Amino acid sequence: MNRIIMIFFAAAAVLGGLDCIAGNKKGYGERFEEAFRLLGPTALSMAGMICISPALSFLLERLLAPLLRLLGTDPALAGGFFAIDMGGYQLAMQLADSPEWGGFFGILVGAVFGCTLTFTLPVGIGVIEEADSGFFLKGVILGLITMPAGFLAGGLLFGFAPGLLLRRLAVLLVCALLLSAGLWKCPAKMVKGFGLFVRILKALITLGLTLGAVLYLLDLESRWITPVMDAMQTVSSICVVMLGSLPAALFVQRLLRVPLQKAGQLLRLDETAVTAILIGTVSVLPALTMLKDMSPRGRVAVSAYLVSAASLMGAHIAFTMGVAPGLTGPLIVCKLTGAFAALAAALLTQDRKAG
Repeated sequence: MNRIIMIFFAAAAVLGGLDCIAGNKKGYGERFEEAFRLLGPTALSMAGMICISPALSFLLERLLAPLLRLLGTDPALAGGFFAIDMGGYQLAMQLADSPEWGGFFGILVGAVFGCTLTFTLPVGIGVIEEADSGFFLKGVILGLITMPAGFLAGGLLFGFAPGLLLRRLAVLLVCALLLSAGLWKCPAKMVKGFGLFVRILKALITLGLTLGAVLYLLDLESRWITPVMDAMQTVSSICVVMLGSLPAALFVQRLLRVPLQKAGQLLRLDETAVTAILIGTVSVLPALTMLKDMSPRGRVAVSAYLVSAASLMGAHIAFTMGVAPGLTGPLIVCKLTGAFAALAAALLTQDRKAG
């Protein structure tokens, strides 16, 4: 499956490159160039955390890992609380008792739960209009409640036994339920807490990048800091994959636009909501800015869908192909299963409310 995906991305990269040479007449060249423009922002969000991950994993190993083992899960779970492109994968692999669970928590869990904690929720609250925040938070709650369906599907495809998966996921499921309850009962305090968490995370990323740069410039080494050039190699490999994945995502959007519009009519979703579902699967931020133009039903449905589906065809699949190609299939199955389960739950909830 990984080979098929890479061939598809390679063909899309050729399509993007040719369109770029021809003057970007079809839009694929713009996506091709966008992949390189994302190198800077991607490095700013990732490289620092990769640099500081050895020191951070040492602290988490001493402070959190014993508790997680006592609760019956792998310490790699701690990495799953960070997005995969914000150091979650590296932390999970360094904390893991086994590489398999490090990959599962660092890629699959980080791409859904970690991404929601460190990006979708704090950024969403910052960009959506205040009047839409209730619909947004309701959708996020539904997405968190249904995300275990994706973890189970992805974990089974990866080869884990169902019983073992449920035991290892128990702590995460309790955290998700508590998070959902907090968002439902005291959303303002929860949002404030997320804002503080993101500020601390950004400070750690900046600190890691600064230390990595200083060590590189002075030609020094430290076992607590990953060399900044190693971090940049990881970032660069992701952006190279995006040379193909971003044009491929545009191609898929255009290919599926008509059937998805028909599906939107069947599900009673407005065209803006259907478009946001397509766009959000590539990049979550543009989809969030479109919430204001949707019906209440669409706002809840799209917000729920984005918890799992966010950035699948963009940063997340590119990251996974760059660092752990064997997890690409489970990642796709995990994110799409959780996303469609959340979408179904949102639509059923809205139908029941309307009735």
